[in-house]
Amino acid sequence: MDMNLLPREKLAAHGAAALSNEELLALILGSGTQKCDVFELSRHISDYLSAATQVPTIESLCRIRGLGRAKATQILACLELSGRYILSAKAVSVMSPEDLLSRLAYMKYEEQEHLVAVTLNSANNVINVHELTTGLVNQTPVHPREAFVKAIEDRAVAVIFAHNHPSGSIAPSEEDFAITRVLCAAGKIVQIPVIDHIIIAKGGFTSLCREMPELFEGCLR
Repeated sequence: MDMNLLPREKLAAHGAAALSNEELLALILGSGTQKCDVFELSRHISDYLSAATQVPTIESLCRIRGLGRAKATQILACLELSGRYILSAKAVSVMSPEDLLSRLAYMKYEEQEHLVAVTLNSANNVINVHELTTGLVNQTPVHPREAFVKAIEDRAVAVIFAHNHPSGSIAPSEEDFAITRVLCAAGKIVQIPVIDHIIIAKGGFTSLCREMPELFEGCLR
C-alpha cells in the first residue's frame, strides 16, 4: 500500500477500511482552519473522541483547538448518521462477541443499566436489536416472558442478550450469572437458544459464554 496517497486517493484505491481515524476525519472536514491544517485538526478530534466517555455535544466539540461550530456540526451529523446506519437492517453476521461491538457500543455511554436482546436468523445474521428494560444505575430486572417476546416475534433461531455496566466495570456480578442461568433455561423451553450474554462498559466487554460456556447452547467464539 502506498503510504503517500492522500485520504481520498487511498479510499478510492483500497476502500474506507484502509484509512486511519484521522484520515477519515480529514475527508469529512474537507479543510482545516486558520489555526491548524486539516490533518492536525483531525488528530485533535480523534484524540478527543477516543477519550470521550459520553456522546459529544456541539459545545464540547467546540472546545477542541481549531474546531469551529460549523465543523463541529459536521462531526455530530456523521456520528448520528453512523449510529443510525449501524442500527439499521444491514445484515451483520455474528460469529464472535466482537462482531456485535460496533452495534452495541452506544450502551457504554448510558448512565442507567439497559438490557437488550439481539435476535439472529439461521445464518447468524442480526435480525434486530431490541431494548428490553431500563433500570437503575446498577440493576435492570427482567422476566423471561418479556425477554423472549421479541425473539418470538422475529422468528429468531437464537438470541444474544447484552447489558451495560454504568460503573465502567466489565466484571460480571452474581446477579448477572443468576439472570443468565434463568434466561438460558427459558431459551431451552421456547427452543430459542441463548448463545451469549455480553456485558458492555467503558472498560471494554465481557462474554459470559466465554466465562461459563456450560450455561449456553453453542457459544460464540
